Amino acid sequence: MSKERKAYEQIGVAMTCRSYDEYVRMFALRPELLQSGAVLDVAAGASSFVAEACGRGYDARAADPLYALEPEAIRANGVREIEASTAKLAAIREQFDWSYYGDVDRHRSNREASLERFAAHYEAERSNGRYVPAKLPRLPFESGEFSLVLVSHFLFLYHEQFDFDFHLAALQELIRVCRRGGEVRIYPVITLGWDRYPLLERLSEALGRQGIQASLPESSLPFIPGSKELLRLAYE
Repeated sequence: MSKERKAYEQIGVAMTCRSYDEYVRMFALRPELLQSGAVLDVAAGASSFVAEACGRGYDARAADPLYALEPEAIRANGVREIEASTAKLAAIREQFDWSYYGDVDRHRSNREASLERFAAHYEAERSNGRYVPAKLPRLPFESGEFSLVLVSHFLFLYHEQFDFDFHLAALQELIRVCRRGGEVRIYPVITLGWDRYPLLERLSEALGRQGIQASLPESSLPFIPGSKELLRLAYE
């Protein structure tokens, strides 16, 4: 970790609440990617990507262990998480690029709006298989079931809690449920100390031996210190 930067303090895995527009920017998503087939958001938390993507006519689903809970329990968890994360961000706000969010208050409002959109859609669609209780490194989906698989703010970020073997198994599972010709996109590729995940090259080499190509396209969501890339995985 750079001496000039303070790490984001986090115990356990935080529940994410992010919007469709943030996903488009984080993952550099183009319409043709979203139109190519079913999309899976893994470790999606209370993000509203699936709700908003479905509203645009895309076939999107989400997986997260939280989906074993009732809507109000997830919503209450989200309210607490937004409160806690906002306080943490405010304490180290000078480290972030606010050109997208504007300021801490607008960042919080964005999270709250995402949570509300998610909660309404989750309550309406959870019985239809749109939200599946599941966690990496094992997902209850058929091989090749999705054309695009996304993971936001989980892998790499918590590298001190999850070792290399977990990350490799998780990436292999994401590739398994992605069809040939499709792709997996993961953001960010840094840790909570704002350094690039230290075992990324080793992971890429291991996947390469299995015929999986790893690349680092540019992300277009300025915010996290030093984070300008996402990880893209696809069959060679």
